Formats: sequence, structure tokens, C-alpha cells
Amino acid sequence: MDFETVTKYSAFHSKPLGLSSQYGTAGFRTKAENLNHTMFRMGLLAVLRSKQTRSTIGVMVTASHNPEEDNGVKLIDPLGEMLAPSWEEHATCLANAEEPELRTVLIDICQKEAVDLQHDAFVVIGRDTRSSSKKLSESVIDGVSALGGQYHDYGLVTTPQLHYMVCCRNTHGNYGTATMEGYYQKLSKAFTELTKQAASQRDGHVCLKIDCANGIGALKLKELEPYLPGCLRIHIDNDGLKGKLNHLCGADFVKVHQKPPVGLEMKTGERSCSFDGDADRIVYYYIDAGRFHLLDGDKIATLISAFLKELLVKTGQTLTLAVIQTAYANGSSTRYLEETMKVPVHCAKTGVKHLHHKAQEFDVGVYFEANGHGTVLFSKAAEEKIRHQAENEKDNRKREAAKMLENTIDLINQTVGDAISDMLVIEAILALKNFTVQQWDAMYTDLPNRQLKVKVADRRVIDTTDAERQAVTPPGLQEKINALVKKIKWARAFVRPSGTEDVVRVYAEADTQENADNLAYEVSLAVYHLAGGIGEEPKPVG
Repeated sequence: MDFETVTKYSAFHSKPLGLSSQYGTAGFRTKAENLNHTMFRMGLLAVLRSKQTRSTIGVMVTASHNPEEDNGVKLIDPLGEMLAPSWEEHATCLANAEEPELRTVLIDICQKEAVDLQHDAFVVIGRDTRSSSKKLSESVIDGVSALGGQYHDYGLVTTPQLHYMVCCRNTHGNYGTATMEGYYQKLSKAFTELTKQAASQRDGHVCLKIDCANGIGALKLKELEPYLPGCLRIHIDNDGLKGKLNHLCGADFVKVHQKPPVGLEMKTGERSCSFDGDADRIVYYYIDAGRFHLLDGDKIATLISAFLKELLVKTGQTLTLAVIQTAYANGSSTRYLEETMKVPVHCAKTGVKHLHHKAQEFDVGVYFEANGHGTVLFSKAAEEKIRHQAENEKDNRKREAAKMLENTIDLINQTVGDAISDMLVIEAILALKNFTVQQWDAMYTDLPNRQLKVKVADRRVIDTTDAERQAVTPPGLQEKINALVKKIKWARAFVRPSGTEDVVRVYAEADTQENADNLAYEVSLAVYHLAGGIGEEPKPVG
């Protein structure tokens, strides 16, 4: 390892003394002006990971749905998945090392992970539209170059597009062509083929309005538009020409505030959707009789899994299908999937990596967080069976169903949640079923729910089990929650420590909004008294 070159480059990206950060599910995220040294070091780390895996590694410069003045970085592993947990720890150590320790930390990573420095390294880099992103991606390139790695800079891309590029490069084109054109062609071809069977006249299906959060999604949708068939009409709002990134718009804003984004004119019954800043989340919504209706990740997972179940039954294939949710999934969605659709539902800990991991246990695993981040995974064996049947099946009905499944596989970005790909999947299903957004929404009715936060002296006092649905500590808390839940119809409540701040998050749902609010308040009081609450005692909601 040429430490002289690393030291020389590092002098241009020196770390402010005492500054520390942690690599989490979303990578590193903080104010853009504090990230220069982190970006350089993630370039170094990407080279080591590439040498160790003998694969292309991705580095994405984005802070997703955070405010415009923030930025961040995340590494992408060989099959387009998130960075392995042991390497998350290396990322944290490397980012926090003071300048004199840099050499020692790099050697330590190489020894622990048996990195052969003689191997070549290749890194692909992408960035979002933030004003700070170009300069920060140049710092990543410096890191890659300092350790003699080769790189390709894709420039402005959505996060899921870079995940796609990494997977394509490491599967030697099996997953697709590692260019923007390759991505657009793969998706548009699959969408066109899939929607061929759709009724030519769709009832009440006007143009889809898309809020792009003034981010990269707008740019990429405009590039995709010429590839799309005429049956899908889209109107792009919040395209970044006037508004500020993620400000009063985007999937996160719509989900949290339960109202339409600024800059989007909605008419009664029209369907609209919102991407987040780096286009890896999507939520749908509409207005009916003056009321706002949100179709979040739970509704999306239900629509997609019902569609897949129908096709799997038609093919006659005995493949396992499951939906993976978190404790935050609305109880009505779980009940509808299990009781009406007869689709097994499994609960995983909060966080995309836990859902993704659980989904890999099935032939077909559908996962979405309520915030609209999710995708569908098909096992290698399931994919082979479906493609073989689509080609060789003699029975017309079975062959057609297998072909539709094959096109669905090609339309879905299996590497990660992808707002563009998910939007096309949803639009294809609505077209094929000749569903309006209201009909989709009517599949089940969400139970009223309430989320609250309680400030505590130390969030580690709360320990959970059963995918965060049961509190193990402090003593007596779970018993108290159970007693409160017992009194109310359809009630459910759980508490979990925040991953980022000293607060405990409370979730409650019940048969009425009043009961859900009251349950959330009572559970918050129990947390405050039993788990070391600080500041003012929680007050009733409303």
C-alpha cells in the first residue's frame, strides 16, 4: 500500500479534530461542510472492499430525504445490496481516525478482512443534485485514486440506479446493461410487454402526477419518458427548477404530514405520487370529497403481493410467497394479507437491511416499509422456473401467466427500493386490473393510529424482542402495555428506542382515532414513569 500517496492526498481532505460520526443504515449523513474527509476515506474503503471481493463496489453521494444543506455517502456491495455489517464498522473507524492513525486503521482493515492488495480495484460513483455533491464526489475519486483504484463516475443518478449499475457489472450483464440507456430500456421493455394485455380503454385513468421532491428523480424521469409507451402519461411536478430539495415536498413530507406537497395541484379522484430526494421511496395519494388519502408502503406491498399471488396460482407453480413487514405496518394490512389473500406475513426489525435479509428466505419475498421504501426479491431457482415456463409451457393460460411474471421480474429493481421501478410496477398492475386509485385503496381500511416520542435520559433502558414488538426491559413495562391494549377493540401498541436520539418511539392503533390517541398517550406515560423520562410529562393528544 502506497502510504506516501495516501498521506499526500489526505492532506487535502484533513479531518477536523474531534469530529466523529457513525455509519448507519443510511451510511453517513450530516452537514455537507463536515464531509470532505469522510468522502475521501470512503473512496479508500471502497478500493479495499473491491480488492477483497474482487468485484465492482459503488459509492453514492446523497442524503436522500434530508434537507438540502446536508449530504451523505453510502457504499454498495457487489450484488447491489447494502454494505456488509462488519464493513460498516470499518467505515466508522476509518471516518473517525485522526490523521496520524489513518495508516494503522487501513492496515488493520486489510489484516482483519484478508485484503490482497495485489488485486485490481474498480469503483463506480454516483451523486444526487445537491449543490455540494459534485465537490464531495471528487473527494471520493481522490480516495479511490490514492490507493490506485480504477473508477467510473456516473455523475447524476438516483441511488437505485447506482445499485443497478453495480449489480450489472458484477453479473457480467446478466442483470442488465450497466448504462443509463440499459436501465431505461430494461424497464420500458418490461413495462410495455407487461401492459400489452391491459384493456385499451382505461376507465377514469388520467395522467399520473409525480412530485419529485425537487430532486434527481425529476431529471431521470424526463430521460425515461421517451422510452415509455403512450398508454402511460405522466406529469412531473417539483422538478427542481424552482423549489428547494425536499422542502415541503417529497415522500417523507407527504407521509409524515398526511397532506399533499406544495407545488402539486390536485383534483378530486386524480392519482398522484411522491418520490423522495434520491428516488428510493414512493407513496401514492388522492383527494376525495376534500379528504386526503395516503397509500403508503403497506398499501403498495398489498397491491403487488395480491397481483403476484394471482399469477403464481395461474402458473400452477408451487413457489413460496411472503410479505415482510415491520411492527409499524398497519394491523389492517396484516389481517387482509393473511385472512383474505392467504399470503403469509413475517415481521422483521425496523430497517431496510432486516427486511431485505428476511425476504431472501422465500422464493418470492415482498417487502416495503410504511415510508414507501421497498421491493420484491425472487430467488434464483424461482426466476429460473418462471423463465423456463414462460418459454416452454404448452398450456396457453399458464404460459401467459408465466410471461407476465417474467416481465414483472424484469420491471422490478431487486437490488433496492426504487421509486421509478416501483411506480411502473404499480401503474402496470392498475392498468391490468383496470383499477382506479380508489379501488386500490378500498382493498382494506387502515386502522386509526398514532405515533409519539418520549424523551428519556438513556434510550438503552428499553430492550425489545419479537421484531421490536415486545419490551423486555424495563421490568413491568410490557405488562402495563398488555393491560392497556386489552381494554380496546383491535388495539395494538409497542415501544422501541430510537436509533439516533435519546427518545423512545411509541406506536398505537385501535378501532377509533380517539382510542388510538388515548392508548398512545397512556403508553407514553408508562414509558415516562418506568423508563426514566425527562422533561415534561406526556400530555393527552389533541
